[in-house]
Amino acid sequence: MADQPNPRRRHLMDPSAPRKAPDPEDVERLQRTQRRVVAALIVTTVLHLAVGFVIAADHVDPDRTDARVGLSIIATAFMVGGIAATLLVLHRSWRSPWLLLGLLPGIAGIWWTVL
Repeated sequence: MADQPNPRRRHLMDPSAPRKAPDPEDVERLQRTQRRVVAALIVTTVLHLAVGFVIAADHVDPDRTDARVGLSIIATAFMVGGIAATLLVLHRSWRSPWLLLGLLPGIAGIWWTVL
């Protein structure tokens, strides 16, 4: 029994059969998918944060209009920053008309809480 070599386990590296190099197209496709997933996570997270600020502005005392407007402005800043970050993750210019979407939480927040 001592004469028989142990069979090599398949999960270990085999020096006589190295792994082949990954295809550059496959690597690029994987990276593009990863960027899209991260961009979706950024937008979703920042959107929830901005909506949370608008809801918080609604729960502030009605006499504190300054606080309501301030929370709506903070929501707008986070949303614009999140959209800019998403554009940068996707390797696009951060100066884009898409940044105008970041104004929506502030406009909606002021309309909902102040007007």
